[in-house]
Amino acid sequence: MDGTDVMSSYWRGVRNALPFLFVVGPFGMLFGVVATDAGLNIFETLMFSIVVIAGAAQFTAVQLMQDNAPTIVVLVSAMAVNLRMAMYSASITPHLGPLPLWKRMFVAYFLVDQVYAASIIDYEERPQQTLAEKFAFFMGVATPICPPWYLFTLVGAWAGEAVPPELGLDFVLPIAFIALFAPALRTGAHRAAALVAALMALAFAFLPYNLGLIVGAVAGMMAGAEVERRAGLQADRRPGA
Repeated sequence: MDGTDVMSSYWRGVRNALPFLFVVGPFGMLFGVVATDAGLNIFETLMFSIVVIAGAAQFTAVQLMQDNAPTIVVLVSAMAVNLRMAMYSASITPHLGPLPLWKRMFVAYFLVDQVYAASIIDYEERPQQTLAEKFAFFMGVATPICPPWYLFTLVGAWAGEAVPPELGLDFVLPIAFIALFAPALRTGAHRAAALVAALMALAFAFLPYNLGLIVGAVAGMMAGAEVERRAGLQADRRPGA
């Protein structure tokens, strides 16, 4: 194995991920501000980001904690928001599944939205990569995303209420997710899942504790699976299939 190729893959990952800092920075600071405003101290806020490392789920949990929601509702809601991680895992397993256990543990921990999106695109564009090169690229992408997430969370926690609400940092969350999922809507199943999930989440937005998100997530997955099932049946019926 040529170590030069591995390092080249790592630094290519770093370069590809650098633009995500424009999202990670404001998003991490915003979480730090929101978490301390919800009553967490600086250490608890930082540990929240290090242990959970899932921005959307962290915001969901903090909001529900502010609303004094039952613990089970907080946990289930955060898990529902993070159901996409299971799909990320299934998608990236053909590329990184053969890694040793200790490396798979790193992959599982750093498998966040931006890291997954950048990695899977690179793997599809460069299918000739070795397993070591793919892992190096993955870790390269994670480098400018995950450690800065901790740092900016800490900065936001220190800033606390000094950051005025009118600054409008909350625009980062929807923009980040649109930028991530829009290019991935390549098939009818993807588009059906996204559309149904959005419509159902809006339709059930009246439910307490953000339970409409759970309804939307489940409905979206069911819709996507059904479209894929029907597409598979149609392919089987074609002449010569």
